[in-house]
Amino acid sequence: MSDREANRAATRRRMRRVLVDRGIDVVLMVFSLLMLLPLVFLVSNGFKTPQEMLAWPPTIIPANPTTDNFAAVLQDTPLLRWIFNSVVFAVLSTLAILATSSIAGYILAKFRYRSLNVIFALVLATAIVPFEVYMIPLYFQAQSLGILNSIWGLLLGYLVMSFGIFLIRQNVIHSIPDELLEAARIDGAGELWIFFRIVLPLLRGALGALGVLAFFQAWTAFAWPMIVATNREAYTIEVGLALFQTGFTVDLGRLSAASAIVLIPSITLFVILRRNFVQGVASTGLKE
Repeated sequence: MSDREANRAATRRRMRRVLVDRGIDVVLMVFSLLMLLPLVFLVSNGFKTPQEMLAWPPTIIPANPTTDNFAAVLQDTPLLRWIFNSVVFAVLSTLAILATSSIAGYILAKFRYRSLNVIFALVLATAIVPFEVYMIPLYFQAQSLGILNSIWGLLLGYLVMSFGIFLIRQNVIHSIPDELLEAARIDGAGELWIFFRIVLPLLRGALGALGVLAFFQAWTAFAWPMIVATNREAYTIEVGLALFQTGFTVDLGRLSAASAIVLIPSITLFVILRRNFVQGVASTGLKE
């Protein structure tokens, strides 16, 4: 084969690779738009009148935009109180899960005891047990403690995450060498100093990813807050949004407006921590 033919073959391979990459980009872009379309309609419906909302075919941009749905939601329901309850609940739950997962994950990864393998197996086993299995006994425990209709009652079921312990353990194993910890111990560092000054800074990406997962787990919780919070003022946002749906009707305008307002905190958090989220999840599957 001459040099000219070899160059032509290489050019064809490059063009074929470029076309395949562009095709993949187009497919991913189309799927991304399809996934965003329900959110776009959700926000759009919040600005529509009831007549326009039921019109066919549906429109993305309202013909006569109105803020009546948002005004009615804010005036007739304690939406801001529900958002405040959800934010406090989600933040405290996230902090508790980050604390328990980082401590347990570090111990299970770097301390050599046979019993720790058994404990880690039990932690993984709890991941396959649905929350609804032990939700009722947990409710009676919250009732006996007198923490119903409070943030502490909500937190009782969201203090530990088995996946979080697994995530931190894997990151500690693959990203923190034993030699680094041994060098710190030889220099006279204590275990608490090592944990706070060496381990936690190196786990920043994993903790960011876990923080996002823990926040959204608490933010979207429905079953547990529904049975713990019986007072209207103690509702979280997910339970509050369910009030817009009755047995026979759904107030689509107010529901869309309230849901659009609720999207703001969650989207803001994900935008801020998206880099840590991707980095932490990707580093979990790294090999030594």
